[in-house]
Amino acid sequence: MDWAGWALFGLVATSALTAAMLMAQLAGLTRLDFALVLGTLVTEDPDRARVAGFFLHLCAGQGFALGYAATFALLHRATWWIGALLGILHVGIALTVILPLLPGVHPRMASERAGPASTAVLEPPGLFAINYGIPTPAVTTVVHIIYGVCLGLLLQGN
Repeated sequence: MDWAGWALFGLVATSALTAAMLMAQLAGLTRLDFALVLGTLVTEDPDRARVAGFFLHLCAGQGFALGYAATFALLHRATWWIGALLGILHVGIALTVILPLLPGVHPRMASERAGPASTAVLEPPGLFAINYGIPTPAVTTVVHIIYGVCLGLLLQGN
């Protein structure tokens, strides 16, 4: 495996995912802000949280890119469609397991049971992150497929 390629391509794929998600936010399709959710794990100031969250998201993207690259290596090939399938698996786990469990560990996120007395600054995402807008599951799925396709295409020759 080309480790320099994995690191560079992980950044490219994460940038593509982030750009697509930001465009969806600006278009009003979702209120899910990965950088804010991640950044508020470490600071309560929203502006600083977005900066910290951006770098946390890049690091997480690198970690997932390593997993994708390892999967491609195990399969002895990388293609856009295998990347897309991995993106679907990735987002499926994120929307059904990771995001619904996040309120249990996030210090600034309300839980579904917190009630009106909660002082949390972030609402819980809920199953499929539906609390951030009805189109959020579709938007999140598309951006993760973009991520997987990017990695599949970029790692094809490596």
